[in-house]
Amino acid sequence: MEYSTQAQTASSRYAQLESARSSYYDDAKDCSKLTIPTLIPETATGTRAKTKTPFQAVGARGTNSLSSKLLFSLLPPSTSFFKLSIDSLELLKQGQEGLETEIDKGLRTIETALMNEIEISNDRVAMFEALKHLVVGGNALLYLTDDGLKVYPLSKFVCKRDAVGNILEIITKESVHPQALPAEFIEQIKKKENYDAESMDSDLDIYTYVKRVGDNQFWYQECKGEKIPGTDGKSKLDVSPWIVLRFIRCDGEDYGRGYVSEYKGDLISLEALMQAIIEGAAASAKTLFLVNPNGVTRAATLAKAPNGAIREGSAADVSVMQVNKGADFSVSFSAIQRIESRLEYAFLMARSVQRDAERVTAAEVTMMANELENSLGGIYSILTQEFQLPYLKRRMHMLVRSGKAPKLPEKIVKPKIVTGVQGLGRGNDRNKLIEFIGTVSQALGPDIMRQYMNVDEAIKRLANSIGIDTANLVKTQEEIQAEMQQQQQQQLIQHLGPAALGSPLLDPKNNAQAQQLSEEANVQQEVQQ
Repeated sequence: MEYSTQAQTASSRYAQLESARSSYYDDAKDCSKLTIPTLIPETATGTRAKTKTPFQAVGARGTNSLSSKLLFSLLPPSTSFFKLSIDSLELLKQGQEGLETEIDKGLRTIETALMNEIEISNDRVAMFEALKHLVVGGNALLYLTDDGLKVYPLSKFVCKRDAVGNILEIITKESVHPQALPAEFIEQIKKKENYDAESMDSDLDIYTYVKRVGDNQFWYQECKGEKIPGTDGKSKLDVSPWIVLRFIRCDGEDYGRGYVSEYKGDLISLEALMQAIIEGAAASAKTLFLVNPNGVTRAATLAKAPNGAIREGSAADVSVMQVNKGADFSVSFSAIQRIESRLEYAFLMARSVQRDAERVTAAEVTMMANELENSLGGIYSILTQEFQLPYLKRRMHMLVRSGKAPKLPEKIVKPKIVTGVQGLGRGNDRNKLIEFIGTVSQALGPDIMRQYMNVDEAIKRLANSIGIDTANLVKTQEEIQAEMQQQQQQQLIQHLGPAALGSPLLDPKNNAQAQQLSEEANVQQEVQQ
């Protein structure tokens, strides 16, 4: 590869880009402290890091709620979120415009196979983790292969973009056990001066360097400044397994901003107020019994006396001390309620159209997408272009490469994501088709509609929109024609009587009346269509 022979190692390049990432990483850790501390801990180690639990749970609940709704819209269960669109202009250039419906029927089969691949994968589980990192930290890296979808948090990768936001470089950093590496490579790095051969039980840092060269991406892995054999990779840019995500896009910046950072002020205030309330409530709950030192009652007598015991003393010598400052908390409680209300609105916890059901409808997914689009100011559209489209192209590439789907002509068939008010998948095509037929029938009348509407084509398009195979279900033109001829023969028999059975008069070639009846039936059929 062009860049694998450069003097600069992946580890040194990682250190250079790490400094540019530091401000985003620090902000992500601060946001994680206020929401889910284990998501982006202070120390990124392989063991479980010790974290401090926040005094409030609104941040964690808001993060999980928003991530769940984003997942519901980006990868809806049992509902197609995409369609393979046909380039009608290209079909016209090639003189194949009449085959649009048949091509669309075949595309529906491929869409179903692709949806099945997504359903049986672990992509939704991994994507939910990635979305939480996006909401809190604003950045995440996806690596999609045949083994599944892997998520890299901001602590484990750096990247470099050009002026318009295209990815130029990606470097990941992972820790693996030496036994996971090739034995020949381990022997090679043992000879290096900076490697202690006795520390074979400690993990080694592995760097994966990904670089764009033209319309391709190349990558390899490195350890201890040495390239690991057999780790070279190459892919077309539009079907790359590396997908870098960002939540809030900022022009000219290599990394995105998290959603939590925009509401950090409310979360910090809520955290401080809740801490004060909890600590104050604990102090208020404490009760002390005071005994007059100059009285006849002794403190030891009270402390050692069981319940219901009889002891000598005076009740006037004993008093109870409590803080009795509960009324002073009212101002704090009022402020907490206002802050919680704002956060519930911001993280979409106050309203929802999602049902707790195994299967959801396309209308529900569309409503959820609209809610996200209207409430988050276009963030859903960003994820549509930076996640859904490259994810879908990569999945399609893997499906074709495995032989489960035929390779499609790129000039004619293109993946198209349908989002927002336009609906999701082919369910929107069905709604528009039904609306069109109903509008024409209501405005012009059923007779005019049957005169100008191609019923056969309408049935095929309606079946394709809902994924129904019309084979052996909808009558073909040949079957309809045969039934019409049979009806013509029956009419001729009724006209001529039973004596006409087996007569050559039933053959339209030999009988003008039969020919006329056939022509009239054909005209009637065309009117019905």
